[in-house]
Amino acid sequence: MQGDAPKPDGQVADAVKGNWVDEIAPEWSRPYLRLSRADRPIGTWLLLIPCWWGLALAILWDGQWGWHDAWIAIASGLGAWLMRGAGCTWNDITDRKFDGAVERTRSRPIPSGQVTVRGAVIWMVLQALISFGILLTFNRMAISMGILALLPVAIYPFAKRFTWWPQVFLGLAFNWGALWAWTAHTGALHWPAVFLYLAGISWTLFYDTIYAHQDTEDDALIGVKSTARLFGDNTPAWLRRFIVGTVSLMAFAVILAMDLEGSMLALVIALAGPWAMGWHMTWQLRAFDAENNLRLLQLFRLNRDTGLIPLIFFAAALFA
Repeated sequence: MQGDAPKPDGQVADAVKGNWVDEIAPEWSRPYLRLSRADRPIGTWLLLIPCWWGLALAILWDGQWGWHDAWIAIASGLGAWLMRGAGCTWNDITDRKFDGAVERTRSRPIPSGQVTVRGAVIWMVLQALISFGILLTFNRMAISMGILALLPVAIYPFAKRFTWWPQVFLGLAFNWGALWAWTAHTGALHWPAVFLYLAGISWTLFYDTIYAHQDTEDDALIGVKSTARLFGDNTPAWLRRFIVGTVSLMAFAVILAMDLEGSMLALVIALAGPWAMGWHMTWQLRAFDAENNLRLLQLFRLNRDTGLIPLIFFAAALFA
């Protein structure tokens, strides 16, 4: 369980090889950027993509779009990077003892001694304050939704201590952007955004169960719960259920959002998005191997492409 000692240069074990943090970032900044997972960008993508879903579906809902929507898309990217960084910092502060006992995570900045807890708290607050400044450029409903997003973010690190379903809490946090971007565009919350949010949660259960299988042995030793441990050998059957849930809920969101008396071609194109996403998830299921950690990490990272697939179809539907 202890594994090898952390690398002397401070690189994190599961960082993307040749990432910009380890290669070109100033040396003094690297521990803090690693704390924000800047060397592992997949999490930022997984937080950002539901924002873009929500924005695209909201535009399909009312047929109106302009420069303000370009700012929503850009601000979603900035906010995803900052709040993912703040959330990961919070996660590492609360999990520092667990991380030190797990081979894959013991090289992270806090357990490896690169960053103190006090330094991590300051870094977390700084990221959150900058993100809040961006949030203030939007309407009241979007500001309220942005503030409410802090609740699932705050709870998630503790979920693995009291439930076998911590991935649900991750889904609640990571897909909040679907609700936020919708309200940033429309000024209110409507049912299509809610079902899109639920689709995102089902998707998170899919990809994070795959991810969690990397740590099942260490998690069992230290008493950390996860869907990977809960499902065990039945994981493929559960992943199949999450595929069905993701596709069905997203398709229902599309149907609710679009004018059924409008362009039938636009509706068909938009509905092809969740269908194509489901096929990509099915391909991952076929490649799933719970005993191959490298394969598990590769499949997890592929979910950036999985999430971008319906976005392409939503964008195409706008011009149909």
